[in-house]
Amino acid sequence: MPQHSNYYNDISLKTEEQIELIIPDTMAGLRLDQALAELCPEYSRSRLKSWLVDGHIKIDLGLLRPRDKVKGGELVSINPVADKNLQVAAENIDLAIVYEDESMIVVNKPAGLVVHPAAGNWAGTLQNALLHHDSSLEGLPRAGLVHRIDKETSGLLMVARNITAHKILSEQLQARAFEREYLTVVRGYLTAGGTVDEPLARHPTDRKKYAVRNGGKEAVTHYRVEKRFAKHTLLKVKLETGRTHQIRVHMSHIKHPIVGDQVYGGRYRAIAKASELLTDTLSGFRRQALHAARLGVVHPLTGEDISWQCDMPDDMTELVRVLEKETPVK
Repeated sequence: MPQHSNYYNDISLKTEEQIELIIPDTMAGLRLDQALAELCPEYSRSRLKSWLVDGHIKIDLGLLRPRDKVKGGELVSINPVADKNLQVAAENIDLAIVYEDESMIVVNKPAGLVVHPAAGNWAGTLQNALLHHDSSLEGLPRAGLVHRIDKETSGLLMVARNITAHKILSEQLQARAFEREYLTVVRGYLTAGGTVDEPLARHPTDRKKYAVRNGGKEAVTHYRVEKRFAKHTLLKVKLETGRTHQIRVHMSHIKHPIVGDQVYGGRYRAIAKASELLTDTLSGFRRQALHAARLGVVHPLTGEDISWQCDMPDDMTELVRVLEKETPVK
């Protein structure tokens, strides 16, 4: 894992409730609410604006309006306030906890579990489960969840247990210091690895999807071949950036969509002369074959590099087994 600066030495916090930061000179000229949204991605821009208006955010011990321009160098003090309109109930849902200490929790999320409540999924989420596991997480944004993965993607997720750890881990994420490695099975035979460096933005006609678009946000995905099959490839993928649906969109963009991805890969395509086992396995794989297999960070308390990894779930393991058996490379 690459060497990182000690984030826990770079951030000043008076208490676990109050956050203090300094607006960098590079943000000079931005609106205050814009600058805060970039510096505090763990909070929504609307919530930050509300805190500004209500006096919960002070700039150099004074108050500014959301539209006021920053000069750079200002000291910002934030007193987070829980949004009583967005209460999430604790639910007794099984958690696969890979690691846990006083600063953070690492969870192996199964496919099919939504990370946090949203339209259509107001209960039964990972956030509900975390609140049952540790009720003190109620005081943190999204119960301490620092990042997310899609509902049908399995694998490792990081959870902070206090506001200090949350701020430090969120800054690492923004600085691209998280180590995130995925395993995925894609359609087609790839001869070598590579990098996809293409910007992503909302799809022009389908707002639930993302697409490679000029003017979008920078997105960089590195991939290398783990195993080849006759018409599929198992890839190890590393994220340099973490945009929504990034791996799924980038793999589709290079004409190697992820197996089972009905959003970006289209309908199942039958393989000529395929065995019944192969046909049933591929047609029956109804979620994207994508697994967050490795996660690495700088520990927010000790400053040490620490990482975890978890094996593919049973459905992906069986998919790979069938591809090896039925479509070996000749």
